[in-house]
Amino acid sequence: MKTLYSKLLILMVLALPTAAAAQGAGYTEDRLNQLQQSITLLTGQIEQLQYRNQQLMQQMEKMQADYEFRLDQMEKGRGGGAPRPGGAQAAAPAPAAPAAPPPAAAANAAGDQMYHDAMKKLQDGDNAGAERGFKAFLQSNPKHALAGNAQYWLGESYYARRDYQNAMTAFAEGYKTYKTSPKGPDNLLKLGITLAVLGRKADACQVFAKFSQDYPRTTDLQKRRVDQERQKNGCG
Repeated sequence: MKTLYSKLLILMVLALPTAAAAQGAGYTEDRLNQLQQSITLLTGQIEQLQYRNQQLMQQMEKMQADYEFRLDQMEKGRGGGAPRPGGAQAAAPAPAAPAAPPPAAAANAAGDQMYHDAMKKLQDGDNAGAERGFKAFLQSNPKHALAGNAQYWLGESYYARRDYQNAMTAFAEGYKTYKTSPKGPDNLLKLGITLAVLGRKADACQVFAKFSQDYPRTTDLQKRRVDQERQKNGCG
């Protein structure tokens, strides 16, 4: 997935029109921002596919374990012993009806659907709807495996509308509350970028400085992005 992400970035950057330089730095900056937003949404789609694949693998493992358990029980039932009076072996008990999913599993499934609905709105450009969806998801599922992701995408729903104040708050909350989640590095990176947009370059530089300390094993792409932002904002 990391390789796919890197290839997407390279292809999209190469797709920049050659006339951009002639139209000035402002045009290039806008195009880069648009490309970054597109890459961000593509990343979200990849995350969804990864999560769904993980869920399917877990379901398959549970089904396999259940099958092996039932097979083992059937083999034990045929394991011998004298026949009962009447000359007939005792009939094997009828298989029990499937149990209803436990409340925790049902709640987790409902949370998955809320997250994917909110993500779909974000991908469709309905940033206000995505904001409401991610807020509702986080309120109902603060300990969900996707909570850190949801907090990050909530920040992105603000950032896309240039609501940088709320975006900053969302990314800061994502870094504070879900620091160890898969989106922890992205929350910290985007917090620094948002602070820089708000003119708080000294604070942004402090955030960028924390990146290598808190996430020494992050991707090369994220490290390059941090270096670019540090250089762009004159961080020492």
